[in-house]
Amino acid sequence: MPIQVVNGASLMCPFGVAPSTLVVTPENRVLSGSQPAATIMDCVPMKNILPFGMCTTPSNPQVAAATSAAMGVLTPQPCIPVTTPWKPGAATVLIGGIPALDNTCTCQCTWGGVITVVNPGQMTEMIP
Repeated sequence: MPIQVVNGASLMCPFGVAPSTLVVTPENRVLSGSQPAATIMDCVPMKNILPFGMCTTPSNPQVAAATSAAMGVLTPQPCIPVTTPWKPGAATVLIGGIPALDNTCTCQCTWGGVITVVNPGQMTEMIP
């Protein structure tokens, strides 16, 4: 059963070297488990989705340039996520008219990573 994602959820990108934390700002004023509840639009880089440490994908222009300068040796660079909205979103729960974010949703980074929810930030609020 899907679980509602809230502020403080743990995220992971396969090209990042560290987990990240989802930051849900309280604009919607909806709480779930005493934390602001997330929607599929909580995907703004550096506001909602924080960096994953260093990025290791050669499709990231910074990584490609550093790798080229290092004679082809993969050279990770600081992660700066460039993301799309989370998909698919909760089919039955809307927050401010926007589908809620559950732990089965993913978010695509322009550099090729598929960001997933590792820990939704709570374990109690199931989505029907």
